[in-house]
Amino acid sequence: MTLDSAAQRHLIRTVAERVIRHADELVALDQAIGDGDHGFNMQRGFEAVLAELDQYSAMTLGEALKSVGMALVKNVGGASGPLYGTLFMALGRSMPPDASRAGVAQAFGAAVEAVKARGKSDVGQKTMLDVLVPVLQAMREANGDLLSRLRTTAQAAAAATVPMRATRGRASFLGERSIGHMDPGARSSELIVQAVADVMEGKA
Repeated sequence: MTLDSAAQRHLIRTVAERVIRHADELVALDQAIGDGDHGFNMQRGFEAVLAELDQYSAMTLGEALKSVGMALVKNVGGASGPLYGTLFMALGRSMPPDASRAGVAQAFGAAVEAVKARGKSDVGQKTMLDVLVPVLQAMREANGDLLSRLRTTAQAAAAATVPMRATRGRASFLGERSIGHMDPGARSSELIVQAVADVMEGKA
């Protein structure tokens, strides 16, 4: 997966704009089971990313991802900043140049493990990991239908958080009342995966 500067710029911009466009939805999801600021925080973080877009497009993909992660850590409040910052920074550190599909999957796997360690959490606890882990599995298993599999996996995984009882994060304080609501971090992770798949397939 090699990207020239224009393609890299388009990829980062599309991801940022996709999250920003859905900020109100993320706010509503977080109001149901959290403190309601996930959408605003993610919007602020990705607006900061857009402000540095020229700088990122001049870097290697790995360096750009690390820089995006640092911007998110600095500008996204709450738990989401450290977690999404860790995801992008770890992905950037592990991303080899001219990466094959296996190389990208390996880098994404390292990033997912970093998020697990940072959040002291794992799949099944109604968090962003409930999308990231199934997406990683799809990356490892899919053949020619990779991008389609990533979309459907992310969508189904986010929806699957609705009946879950939260055991990590602020939502865990609600106990049984967290059941029946989609996790906002799972939804924002789905948005990012969908945006990447759209760009790679030429649909964005």
